Amino acid sequence: MKKRVTLTFTRSTVHMPVTYRLAKDFNVAANIIRAQVAPNQMGKLVLELSGDIDELEAAIEWLKLNNIGVSLASREILIDEDSCVDCGLCTGVCPTEALTLDPQTFRLKFSRSRCVVCEQCIPTCPVSAISTNL
Repeated sequence: MKKRVTLTFTRSTVHMPVTYRLAKDFNVAANIIRAQVAPNQMGKLVLELSGDIDELEAAIEWLKLNNIGVSLASREILIDEDSCVDCGLCTGVCPTEALTLDPQTFRLKFSRSRCVVCEQCIPTCPVSAISTNL
């Protein structure tokens, strides 16, 4: 099973080896989608966690017990097809290739199932055709 989470670290928890602990203690793989973490500062980490459902739940509980904010991603990327000019700039920053250009029509294709809502495409869009539902 996979879950997408955003972790928020306080200054006191930013030094913890979180991905190591998730793998070693809970057998949960953590794919880092986006990281904004610096020593002695508040940090955010967007992860896609993979593992057994019980291990995922235990890992999330451990994170919360260690004062790491956990929010499950329920957002989705929205594309305003009327505004989109199919320039393809967003495809270059999409880490999962959820955004691609159709080789036949040169129109933007969005595969929602591949999207991890890393939001890297949003600031890349020159016409602001990409947003989230929240």
